[in-house]
Amino acid sequence: MTNVLVIGATGTVGNTTRRYFLDHTDDHLTLMARNTGRLGKLDETREKAIAGSVTDQKDLAKALVGQDAVFAALSGNLKSMASSLVAAMNESKVKRLIFITSMGIYNEIPSSVGANGNLRSNPVLQNYRDAADVIEASNLAYTIIRPGWFDSSTDTNYEITHKGEPFGGHDVSVTSIADLVTRLVHDQSLGLRDSLGINRK
Repeated sequence: MTNVLVIGATGTVGNTTRRYFLDHTDDHLTLMARNTGRLGKLDETREKAIAGSVTDQKDLAKALVGQDAVFAALSGNLKSMASSLVAAMNESKVKRLIFITSMGIYNEIPSSVGANGNLRSNPVLQNYRDAADVIEASNLAYTIIRPGWFDSSTDTNYEITHKGEPFGGHDVSVTSIADLVTRLVHDQSLGLRDSLGINRK
């Protein structure tokens, strides 16, 4: 049994991953969100909710107590959020971080997949790249996940690419992302201090 803090638990990726943990592990989850009312009914034997902001060090310090791993699926000013999270995790001595960004942040998408999805052609991705840079400069046991466009399919037919390798495909199911996060939490060597692309095979 592992204690996992899920930040951004009300979003599509966060909520799907929450449900996947409940269905496939015996882990205990702390769900952090600005509006915990949107979480719905909790499994009180395995879940607790904390209302707060990832940019508030006091909120994070409270949420990080007793955690083994942190999964963050966020939107907004990701560089600021990543900086706040790294600082709080260093302070609390929690080392394992799994953080969602986006494909294309390293200009790794080949023309066969759609090179116009790379940072050099899509400046919106700078927000994701800036967050990745902050995390990669930390001393945390991080894994950055770079998903393709995700859909609501429930398949787990996916492949992983590493930083420096061409991205493998355009899309992926959100369930596949949840499966990868679960694997990363339970295998400390998988994706350690790496940035993993994930796409449907």
